Amino acid sequence: MAIGKELRVNERIRVSPVRLIGDAGEQLGVVPVDVALTQAREAGLDLVEVAPTASPPVCKLMDYGKFKYQQRKRDQQAKHRHAGEMKAVQLGPRTEEHDLQFKLRKAREFLARGQRVQIYVRFRGAQMRHVELGDQLLRRCVEALADVAKMEESIKMEARRMSVTLGLKPGAAAPKPAAPPSEAPATGTAP
Repeated sequence: MAIGKELRVNERIRVSPVRLIGDAGEQLGVVPVDVALTQAREAGLDLVEVAPTASPPVCKLMDYGKFKYQQRKRDQQAKHRHAGEMKAVQLGPRTEEHDLQFKLRKAREFLARGQRVQIYVRFRGAQMRHVELGDQLLRRCVEALADVAKMEESIKMEARRMSVTLGLKPGAAAPKPAAPPSEAPATGTAP
């Protein structure tokens, strides 16, 4: 149930009889709406019409304020989950080899977690005269990650930024980050 969809609550429910469901999910049967309202008041809950198109309409005993709060919380968490699906890796057209290898390791980690990666080269000032350097750098990145990633979007130029989007290759096992070596058991006597 979406929170934007207003549900009829308590006295706003005009259809009688209704199929009543208790707050624990148990079926209480088909009852007149005034009996259902009385049961809701006695339990200190609200009567909420959850399926208005059913025959008879289905109503549930619940704390409507708490329900709206939990629904809003679920919606916010869903937004956060979607926001983290794509990670960005920023490079410059003159990125050195060590920095490039570090960024590629990070991209592999993101891919291992199932996230998509957008690698982009940002050009500043006079660097715009040499966009071919950015293109070469992005092609090197795609080749270096070819064992675990595939191009989802080709290399494209937008304003002062050239980018490519990569996703985990189907069937490619997600690479595991290297585990630190475990300590060997001590031999000999302790002091």
